[in-house]
Amino acid sequence: MLTNWNIRFWEYEFFAEGWLWLLLVVPVVLFILYRRDRRSSGQAKYTRSVTDQRKIGATWVLRLREAIILSYGFILVMLIFAMAKPFHWSMYEDHHKEYKDGIDIIITMDVSGSMLAQDFKPNRLEASKKVAKEFVDGRKGDRIGLVAYAGEAFTACPPTLDYTILKKQIDAINGDYIIGGTAIGVGLGTAVTRLRSDTLASKVIILLTDGVDGGGDITPMMAAELARSKNIRVYTIGVGSTGQASTMVQSPFGPIFQSADVEIDEVTLKKIADRTGGQYFRATDEKSLKKIYEEIEKLEKRKMEDEHFKSEPPPNPTAFLNWAFVLTLLTWALNYSLFKQNE
Repeated sequence: MLTNWNIRFWEYEFFAEGWLWLLLVVPVVLFILYRRDRRSSGQAKYTRSVTDQRKIGATWVLRLREAIILSYGFILVMLIFAMAKPFHWSMYEDHHKEYKDGIDIIITMDVSGSMLAQDFKPNRLEASKKVAKEFVDGRKGDRIGLVAYAGEAFTACPPTLDYTILKKQIDAINGDYIIGGTAIGVGLGTAVTRLRSDTLASKVIILLTDGVDGGGDITPMMAAELARSKNIRVYTIGVGSTGQASTMVQSPFGPIFQSADVEIDEVTLKKIADRTGGQYFRATDEKSLKKIYEEIEKLEKRKMEDEHFKSEPPPNPTAFLNWAFVLTLLTWALNYSLFKQNE
């Protein structure tokens, strides 16, 4: 039944966004159709009387032909949006009203070589991953994503309600396949880009690192300013014990572990948190890291009435297909009632 007519595409999200690149082809198609129509000669005739044709006038006939060509473009746009698998939360029936924490969260985790230091058991990275998964298990209805960074950054998991997939990605991340270093600004900047288009009132980044920013295309404070402009709070966590820790270092004989000073740029991490309305924490062991996550949850927790969805909805291209279908019928009717191809 044709009941959905909402084609306000900015209200939708898309499972297959790659198809939207085809929208760039639509102007080219319209141009080709327009040129072909203008150059055609003797291929179309007006089926009504000469008197009716004179009443309408040649100018209106041209405008009508142009409107038909534009309708072809509109139909093509609707089909492209349908192929991109749109979905709209308000049209999803598998939900119920409740009071919940309305938070979108990106966990941004340092996976540099120093995160293998053994002052946490078995090391900082594995302990951080374990606590992050426990934090995810305690959430309900909030979209959570994951960014991993060292000398560069990548999105390991975009914000999602599928916590099973998210935890698998947390287990999988490491620094084996990315450039070494600690580009805090790049990691934070990547996380900001994953949240900037979201609509929830509360947007949060939890940034973990055990070192000092080693430089990158964007500085930590530039990334913090970007987060502030998008109303994103950043909670920063310095991971590492005090004093020295058994840390992996490179030697002529390969990677070895030896005692090294724990160096965390707490000044910069505090500035990032202050600039974005967040807070800085220091985790010296796994237990304190768990408490930090609990504290962040308390700071962000608030009562708000919102839609809680049990799972991500299926694609719903109905509105776009409805308009494509109806306009196709109208265009066909105009073509074959007023204009008719010569045989």
